Amino acid sequence: MDRKTLAKTIDHAILKPEQTADDLARECAIALEYGVFSVCVKPSDVARAVELLQGSDVKVSTVIGFPHGATTSAVKVFEAQDAISNGAAELDMVLNIGRLLAGEDDYVEADIRGVVEAAHPQGVLVKVIIETALLDDRAKGAACRLAEKAGADFVKTSTGFNGGGATLADVKLMRDALGPQMRIKASGGIRTYELAESLLAAGCTRLGVSGTKALLEAAVPGGDY
Repeated sequence: MDRKTLAKTIDHAILKPEQTADDLARECAIALEYGVFSVCVKPSDVARAVELLQGSDVKVSTVIGFPHGATTSAVKVFEAQDAISNGAAELDMVLNIGRLLAGEDDYVEADIRGVVEAAHPQGVLVKVIIETALLDDRAKGAACRLAEKAGADFVKTSTGFNGGGATLADVKLMRDALGPQMRIKASGGIRTYELAESLLAAGCTRLGVSGTKALLEAAVPGGDY
């Protein structure tokens, strides 16, 4: 896979709490230079990122209930509506991990569905972060099925802020748990071309990457920038 093709699978993550407006501008410039699919920014940075990327085909996504998924469903819906009004094209929401582990499937499904129902009428996609590092295989499968049942567009492995990140084994498990229409985003710890390629081959269609420039510069030749 050449660099341009790989770049179009990347959501360039700009989510570190200490990142400033100058950092945002620099990272958005990297997104433009390499032609990634989107930037994934903090909710407070959505409007500014939209302005920085105006006129390009790089989309702006943001996070909901991040990083622990523990805000109430009503707050997640409001956060989604606010992000959409500021120009977000995609939402990466964290499901309620504690409720999932307690077996409260109805709550988890409704929590996801609320965000989906706020997003889809506006043409906005929803990715559900299941936080694989905190789950056993049974819970990972359950989370995938609940996200699918609630109408989400993607399931996503990780926030990158709660321990481990994406693994090939988790992506394969998620792919097996989902119907063919559901997409998978791998995120967290994706720093090499080899891992990125393996995750895509296992069934991902999107990658969350913060070290985008280094990863793409290390990719196989082709697609000069």
